[in-house]
Amino acid sequence: MHIILGPLGSIVTILYMLDRLGIDLGGLNPFYWQRRRSWAKKYQGDPIYSVEDPMHVAAILIVGAAKLDGEISSEQKRVALEQFESSFSLDSPAASELFGSAAHLLGAPQIIDAQDDDRSRFGRRRSDCEAKRVCSKHSIAVRSARTRRRDVVVNA
Repeated sequence: MHIILGPLGSIVTILYMLDRLGIDLGGLNPFYWQRRRSWAKKYQGDPIYSVEDPMHVAAILIVGAAKLDGEISSEQKRVALEQFESSFSLDSPAASELFGSAAHLLGAPQIIDAQDDDRSRFGRRRSDCEAKRVCSKHSIAVRSARTRRRDVVVNA
């Protein structure tokens, strides 16, 4: 017993002295480290990636599409609010709140920079041939995704 108490007392004394010197060894705890890391990722991350409600995601897409041309006009806002009221069965204050939160989430500087890139990419007018090619490519991708999903359901 006295053999165990000697080293144990030494370890406790060393930890106490390190604490008195201001050296914190709590960072070596893996659970504490994981908790701090997850909080830092959530705090420093873009809030648009933490949206989980599909209605909010759809509102962000609608407001983002309206913002691609620049600032949103009053006509675009009125149409978006009418869409929110009819499609989501919201009353006028709730639709206005949804529009405001979507516009606020899209107001981040990194989103605006990405929109500038999209504006330059989508700014040119496509010919009819290019538009048909793009539409057919996307419809083929959607059809192949549907068949893959159907195959997975059948095989399961």
